[in-house]
Amino acid sequence: MANTTVKGAQSIHGQNPQFLVEYVIRSRIYESAYWKEHCFALTAESLIDKAISLKNIGGVYGNQKPTEFMCLLLKLLQIQPEKEILVEYLLVDEFKYLRALAAMYIRMTFRAVDVYDLLEPLLKDYRKLRLRSMAGYTLTYIDEFVDQLLYEERVCDIILPRLAKREILEDVGEIGPRKSRLLEVMEGIEDQKADKESSPHSSRSATSSPSQSPSRSSRSRSRSRSRSRSVENGGYVSRSLSGSRSRSRSASPRFRSRSRSISPDRMETGVD
Repeated sequence: MANTTVKGAQSIHGQNPQFLVEYVIRSRIYESAYWKEHCFALTAESLIDKAISLKNIGGVYGNQKPTEFMCLLLKLLQIQPEKEILVEYLLVDEFKYLRALAAMYIRMTFRAVDVYDLLEPLLKDYRKLRLRSMAGYTLTYIDEFVDQLLYEERVCDIILPRLAKREILEDVGEIGPRKSRLLEVMEGIEDQKADKESSPHSSRSATSSPSQSPSRSSRSRSRSRSRSRSVENGGYVSRSLSGSRSRSRSASPRFRSRSRSISPDRMETGVD
């Protein structure tokens, strides 16, 4: 029948894969028109076209109607594609709703170690997603959606299987420590500060001395030019720094008078 799980499918978490979706939502999906018209006889290849055409994610909306996203998720649980195919779904950057669908399926079916390894890199994806729920349409992001898959119990109106905490897996040694982009950025800033502080002071003096030497040489050249021009014009050497003093000194020898000197005629008339 159209609603049965494919033959040879492996049980997930000790039960039929389709039973991961609650009975009420699953029965609503079986009765929906989208399931009957678009999800019949889908394969892992033909399902890609349906996932690309998705316009939103979510569980149920309105009068408990399932979204197209939920119908395709149940179809994946029914056909149970291979792990490599799901990883390829996840690595496609162009189609964000296909990536969200693959992330949801991986969270529900894969081992905890594989879930952390595959979904944590998606926390760097900040593209927008439309979420349809009972309250209508809301805006979310891929990194927020993945964070909900990793740390919340219920996403898109579905109770997710229990996931082992990352701290426990790190203590056991099954997974390495998480690499945070924020820590990498902070370490890079600290390294730059350390490089600036450790740089020698000689470099500063070396950079400042060339800037000072041209100014001194230019000053000396301007002084020599002013002296040469003054000699050619009047034979007098004038200094630009003390122009007023030089003029007063040059004029004083010509018109200087001594008040203490007495003429000899006055001295003789005084004696008589």
